[in-house]
Amino acid sequence: MGAMSAGALLGAASLANAQAEVETPYWASIQRDEAFARAGPMATYQIEWVFRRRNLPVKVIKRYGVWRQIVDPSGWTGWMHSNMLSRKRTAIVNGPVLAIRSAPQDSARLMWRAEPGVVGELGDCEQGWCEFAVDKRAGWVRQDQIWGAGAP
Repeated sequence: MGAMSAGALLGAASLANAQAEVETPYWASIQRDEAFARAGPMATYQIEWVFRRRNLPVKVIKRYGVWRQIVDPSGWTGWMHSNMLSRKRTAIVNGPVLAIRSAPQDSARLMWRAEPGVVGELGDCEQGWCEFAVDKRAGWVRQDQIWGAGAP
């Protein structure tokens, strides 16, 4: 049991170190089913929000030790421990119902649609279009219709 705990701690430390090497701001995503956001960068600060949305994209705007100040898609800001975050790139549909296309162009075949609030994995972005995957479905979306793509 001690070896597993030490391994878990080393894994968390490696994740924190990897995030510490990245310049702020940067994109991240929530990697837990439940993640606490606090008023300040310590466990003694009050929990202001509980996120219950794994893979929700967030923007990291500051670092303080293992704590990250984040901005969520609504613009709300709080502090979260780095072990609640992942560097996995995700995005959320932030406009009207979004057309998912077979190629990065408006004239490409419509494959399916995603409602506002749908979160998906973000692939490569080029010329204003991004690869976007939800579950096992993937296609291309206009970059200006999702939050979590482009420069943070």
